[in-house]
Amino acid sequence: MVAEQATLGRALDILDLLGGDEAAANGGLGVVRIADLLGREKSQVSRALKTLSARGFVDRDPETREYRLGWRFYGLAARTGRSRLAAFAPALLRELVAGLGETAHLSVLEGVQVLTLLSVPSPRLLQASDWSGLRVPAHCTSAGRALLLDEDREALDTRFSGTRTRRELDDLERQLGRAREGGYAVVEGEFEPGLVGVAAPVRDFRGVVVAALNVSGPEFRFGGRVEGAGPLVRRAANELSDRLGAGEGGRDV
Repeated sequence: MVAEQATLGRALDILDLLGGDEAAANGGLGVVRIADLLGREKSQVSRALKTLSARGFVDRDPETREYRLGWRFYGLAARTGRSRLAAFAPALLRELVAGLGETAHLSVLEGVQVLTLLSVPSPRLLQASDWSGLRVPAHCTSAGRALLLDEDREALDTRFSGTRTRRELDDLERQLGRAREGGYAVVEGEFEPGLVGVAAPVRDFRGVVVAALNVSGPEFRFGGRVEGAGPLVRRAANELSDRLGAGEGGRDV
């Protein structure tokens, strides 16, 4: 039992090192460096790395021979992130509804569409719809633009190949540029006449956009307030990002 605990502890220590700043800056760590940092025998570290590699928790660069976190580790972290989204988002959505008086949503990107996972309705009689479980186009919605915030023109061309014209993608590229400046996207009547929305990206521990928080409402009531609402939505999205570990991984908005 003691030996098994020691082996497990060694493996966890290695994963912790490979997730640290030095490994990130150098693209990985070699066996000797890991052994030095842990104060362990090289043979012990090598055996642990082989086991972790066989199970997909670490990868070894074929050229540099250095180790880095592997696909299985990120897969587990991604699934954990989705469950944390579901756990932490509702309270933040309710805060946005209380502060802005409009319907708030949590959404994710699926191809060229946005899937709404959760909506918290406005207390107003006239309000934006509950879109939970519904898919809408990504290119003309505030949530979609927040989710696409990090994509360059090449990525946009690939994603929307055959579905959008060059002119539409030119316009989307300009809109994304404006959204990056403030850290949130605004859409006024482009998806549906009379509907206004503002959204900000949610990032995971890697700094990758994995979801968006969005607030939407009728133009006559919300249209004059979207720019003021933007920083509030961005702040809520950043708080959710921090709970997913983006504060450690490098949230950049």
